[in-house]
Amino acid sequence: MIGGIRYDLSPSPKFVHQKIIANLYLSLHNTCHQNGEILFAPMDVHFDEDNLAQPDLLFIANEHRGILRDGFVYGAPDLCAEVLSSSTGRKDKTVKKDMFQRFGVKEYWLIDPTYRTVDQFVLVDGQYQLAATLSESDVLTSPVLTCISIDLSAIFPPENAAEA
Repeated sequence: MIGGIRYDLSPSPKFVHQKIIANLYLSLHNTCHQNGEILFAPMDVHFDEDNLAQPDLLFIANEHRGILRDGFVYGAPDLCAEVLSSSTGRKDKTVKKDMFQRFGVKEYWLIDPTYRTVDQFVLVDGQYQLAATLSESDVLTSPVLTCISIDLSAIFPPENAAEA
């Protein structure tokens, strides 16, 4: 829910989407599991009464674990990531990005399975700035979350997996 408007997403994510999220989770777990909680959708993130999201993947640093209450997230995770699709990409790039920025999510990743890139946005003075656009030949690190070091070649499945 964003701004009091409920958005229903369908159909379910495709194979390549799920594979990217699974690989991203495993990569984050390898470097950051001692530094916080790594969760993936469906997991409700309650920003306020009118703003609720289910990011594809999120990270909450240990020092912010207090936002985990009653089995849900109440407040801004340190990191949210979305895998773009034809049905959700526009909202991920605009409405969700604006909401995450407004509520203080420190870092936001837009993962494009078609072009095999990651746009890394970092919150600076309350505004997202594009820190990097990375390809599968790059290593993603974070100026905000120092435990993060992800070889992006391990994130994207083989190109023929897109047909699966």
